[in-house]
Amino acid sequence: MVSLKTAVRTRRLKSVAIRVAALCLLVLLLGFAVFVRRLPNQEFALSRDADGIVVLTGGNSRVTEALELLAARRGKRLLITGVNPGTTTADIAHQIPHYDALFACCVDLDYSAINTFGNALQTRLWAAKHDFGSLIVVTSTYHMPRALAELEHQLPNTKLIPYPVVSDRLHIETWWSNSDTTRLVVSEYLKFLFAELRMQFEPVPPDSGNRISDAQR
Repeated sequence: MVSLKTAVRTRRLKSVAIRVAALCLLVLLLGFAVFVRRLPNQEFALSRDADGIVVLTGGNSRVTEALELLAARRGKRLLITGVNPGTTTADIAHQIPHYDALFACCVDLDYSAINTFGNALQTRLWAAKHDFGSLIVVTSTYHMPRALAELEHQLPNTKLIPYPVVSDRLHIETWWSNSDTTRLVVSEYLKFLFAELRMQFEPVPPDSGNRISDAQR
């Protein structure tokens, strides 16, 4: 038979556990509200140029936007990271015409990255190879927070300039009105939290040698 003292202690522990769970849920919901609020819902003009441009694959619109930035000389070279094995610059040029000259001189493809962590790792190696101290980051609006978090971890001394690509079919400002958009945004928020937690236990990558000059600050 359970004693009165044990029963009271058990009840108190359950009460504390419920309160802690409720507090964690509240923090998650508030964090999600902040996460969604900070997602851009429209494209904007860049305020400055950079040494290089990196685009994380996930749709032709991202690559097209990145190529347009390269054509406008907003960066010296472009890295397309996360390209499917077997895809060549000629294949991409065929899907996105009018940029043949850029593909011939100033576009690099990365085939090894299979996720955002891999994108950031390969970007660090690429930036170090070219001694780039600033990068324009091109990816979808909902993916930008996680992409920047991973890149900032890999490139703590590199200036990162976000250039989010806003899809006409994805309305972030009314995410709750479409089940597909809701699932996408919630999933990305959870992935962002997991990435932030994971990076707390990862060592800081070796210094790539990139430095932000006074002109880049």
